[in-house]
Amino acid sequence: MRDFVSERARAIPPSGIRRFFDIAQTMEDVISLGVGEPDFVTPWCVCEASIYSIEQGSTAYTSNKGTPQLRGAISRYLDTRFNTRYDPEAEIIVTCGVSEAADIAIRAVVDPGDEVLVAEPSYVSYTPCVSLAGGIPVPVPCRAEDEFRLTADALAERITPRTKVLIANFPNNPTGGVMQEADWRGIADLLVDHDLLLISDEVYAELTYAGDHFSPATIPGLFERTITLNGFSKAFAMTGWRIGYLCAPPAIAAAALKIHQYVALCAPVMGQIAAYEALRIGEAEKDAMVREYRLRRNLFVDGLNKLGLACHVPKGAFYAFPSVESTGMTDVEFAEALLREQHVAVVPGSVLGSSGTGHVRCAYAVSRDDLKEALSRMGAFLESIK
Repeated sequence: MRDFVSERARAIPPSGIRRFFDIAQTMEDVISLGVGEPDFVTPWCVCEASIYSIEQGSTAYTSNKGTPQLRGAISRYLDTRFNTRYDPEAEIIVTCGVSEAADIAIRAVVDPGDEVLVAEPSYVSYTPCVSLAGGIPVPVPCRAEDEFRLTADALAERITPRTKVLIANFPNNPTGGVMQEADWRGIADLLVDHDLLLISDEVYAELTYAGDHFSPATIPGLFERTITLNGFSKAFAMTGWRIGYLCAPPAIAAAALKIHQYVALCAPVMGQIAAYEALRIGEAEKDAMVREYRLRRNLFVDGLNKLGLACHVPKGAFYAFPSVESTGMTDVEFAEALLREQHVAVVPGSVLGSSGTGHVRCAYAVSRDDLKEALSRMGAFLESIK
């Protein structure tokens, strides 16, 4: 019998993050710093709104684009928080999480053979999604010496006549790096000069610890060439609700909507009602979570550096990205041995792009007690391999 699996599906690797998560699931007494998921429960006011909607019979399809109420709330939120103004009718699509938003954004603009620059280290799905769309992913390294910011020089080195799109995620998963306005302006000049499109994944925008998040779409000349992605999973502890959104110029949004309506139809109505409530009255709970993440970051990063695992202070998201080169082990060897011997799960940086080689990703979205215990176990592990 023939092999029915497509070449593109065969070529993409399984998620390196999920591999370690799945192994950890089979073990007892594991402290998992592997999956980027808040340990907070979704605010009760958000859950209650969804429960009430179900009791009232709100269980039907919505518009492919999402409910008018949620799209209007997203438009107001982006304007108020980040000074980006999107028309809720023509420029906003509610999606099944930000992962779907990224997928349909890429498929809406990438043709076979197009080169797509990916700022790395990066979230695991960007490169496979580019490949599945027939594009050619081209990594652009973000280096520790630059606090994992994307620089104009690194970007310029990778641009060719076939380049069409840049995908960037700031605040960054996995490094916690952020981009300030001055950083983006140098990038903006290159995007305009080379007539490139930007896909900006800003799902960690609210988790910014040094000043406010800066959205590149606010730079003159970039709004019309930017697709902004965002969602509710991280800031509002709503990972399982699967509500994200895509914002883009009308022609691109219309193309993305055609893909969305065929592959997903619409996001779950219960989740959309919950997301609306999160934007309406969930700010206090969100701010409290961000304050706690800041405390956890300070505790954990300080502890890593004291152990001899050099780690910059992340200015966003909820990840630490320490170097393990001092151990003499590769990042994969380190992660596998730490999980096996001390039951602490981290993610090898190399599965997040070649720029992550020699580092491991540690999500500090767990309790302070768990972080202290993880540091203790990591210390014991480091002593054992001296």
